[in-house]
Amino acid sequence: MSGILDSVNQRTQLVGQNRLELLTFKLNRRQRYGINVFKVKEVLQCPKLTAMPNLHPLVKGIAHIRGQTISVIDMSLATGGRPIENTENCFVIISEFNRSVQGFLVSAVERIINMNWEDILPPPKGAGTGNYLTAVTEIDGELVEILDVEKILDEISPRHTEVSQTLRDEMIRDNPVTRRVLVADDSSVARKQVQRAIESIGCECILVKDGKEALTKLREMATEDSIYNQLDLVISDIEMPEMDGYTLTAAIRNDAKLKDLHVILHTSLSGVFNQAMVDRVGANAFIPKFNPDELGAAVKAAMPE
Repeated sequence: MSGILDSVNQRTQLVGQNRLELLTFKLNRRQRYGINVFKVKEVLQCPKLTAMPNLHPLVKGIAHIRGQTISVIDMSLATGGRPIENTENCFVIISEFNRSVQGFLVSAVERIINMNWEDILPPPKGAGTGNYLTAVTEIDGELVEILDVEKILDEISPRHTEVSQTLRDEMIRDNPVTRRVLVADDSSVARKQVQRAIESIGCECILVKDGKEALTKLREMATEDSIYNQLDLVISDIEMPEMDGYTLTAAIRNDAKLKDLHVILHTSLSGVFNQAMVDRVGANAFIPKFNPDELGAAVKAAMPE
């Protein structure tokens, strides 16, 4: 376990290289799962959990960790499995998503694996819309499922996605022409959140599932007409299968037909390293998920006068 924690503390060096470190774990079953180490603050033996009235059914209990009160989510139950009953030998992955900290109760934590985003693939097409996968990969001949944590969290505590009426009125007043925005995000929940916010301020959305699909779409559009006649803005997640948002932004800046597109990186990642990477790859802005007014204001600022 100490080796895992040491690796967590050294994780930032991979940012911007289209690489990630994947922490693998198991629930009640043999299947292996993964979570990007960038979102992991700490891994610890499951502490004493306190049951409280009116907790969401997926929340196993509340833990007091380093001066913070944290909800601990039963990841087996959250993904459609049977609940984890005996927590004595289990672990909690403390994670930060979308400006909030929560714990994920898992049966076992295995190891951290250094990988390339190109080896992280979208879920199989037959997986359906009700699954909790955002990506899959293969490690040691076994399929590892990467969970759509944003979908799980949205079921427990749905996020407000409406832009304020004041900002909607300003956007429609200042931009009477419908603007087009390309949104790249591997989480179906995150795509819908962004779409609702952006469409509420009078923009039209083109939705894609990862950086590779976004770049392909942009280049296809640029062969038909100037991209600037078709699109006003790109909003991209950072963590995505096959091509991350940093690599996508760098590719846009290096393409003569796309290089002047306005790019906003919109991600559940947080930390001081982000602004340095935003500057390095040439993104115009970085916004942590998910505040609809912040996103709407960034879109408004990106639009030409």
